[in-house]
Amino acid sequence: MNTPANHLDSSQSTDVRIVEISKEPVELYKILKFEGMVENGGQGKAVVAAGEVLVNGLVETQKRKKIVSGDTIEFNHEKISIELVSALTPAPSSSETEDDPDLSNDMIEETSDDSVAIGVEIK
Repeated sequence: MNTPANHLDSSQSTDVRIVEISKEPVELYKILKFEGMVENGGQGKAVVAAGEVLVNGLVETQKRKKIVSGDTIEFNHEKISIELVSALTPAPSSSETEDDPDLSNDMIEETSDDSVAIGVEIK
């Protein structure tokens, strides 16, 4: 349940810290736990249920509130902003390309910095 943060003074918050997630949504209490804002998940659930956490400037009491990129979370004079980062897919190893005819050597280009670039061959 979201309610205006009349009784919480968010002006005391410090700078916004960016937190990157690789998938969304993530439950609110888990973010609090993994970012060290609380000691464990149980404490995370308790502070949310007690109305001590703001999500996007509003009091949030749903412990399992789904947090997505663009959301901001405030708790205990700390403010974080959530950003989704795409997981980078590593380039295939040479053994993988030998076993997969779709990744033939004419589709893989060695670059000057020893990285591998994969191209698409158009016929």
